[in-house]
Amino acid sequence: MVVTGWNWGAIVIEVGLAVHKRIEGIVEDNGGKNWFAEDAATFGDRLAAARSTQGMTQKSLARRLGVSLKTLEGWENDIREPRANRLQMLAGVLDVSISWLLTGEGQGVGSESEARSARMSELLHEMRMLRAEMQRSVARLGVLEKRLGQAAGEAHDRGS
Repeated sequence: MVVTGWNWGAIVIEVGLAVHKRIEGIVEDNGGKNWFAEDAATFGDRLAAARSTQGMTQKSLARRLGVSLKTLEGWENDIREPRANRLQMLAGVLDVSISWLLTGEGQGVGSESEARSARMSELLHEMRMLRAEMQRSVARLGVLEKRLGQAAGEAHDRGS
């Protein structure tokens, strides 16, 4: 039995492209302004954005850092500031630079390195190739099902 109506290859590629666009779109706007620059965002804004980009909740990040949820909320709400050792841990866990967390300059969310961008391109290419292969397999499966149906019909006719 063939499940029809779902184009899994297209779904996988669309999800991959959506993730890539989300990462690239985080720092874009119509004027080319960096939303996370020091004059446009606070430390807490950048911290919350980096946490969100990593797909982490406040609770999960607090647990990884060994701080209370209240402490992390204080950082994100710009009520408190982390000590240097926690700032270094934040940067490492969130895959951003300390300078980006503090000022918005440097490696932050959406500032993919060339290696990461190249890797994503490779993965998207591989996904497209897999999609084409899946389409060929589905077409081949259809041919085989048709042949099986014909063979079953012939066998039935001979038996009657």
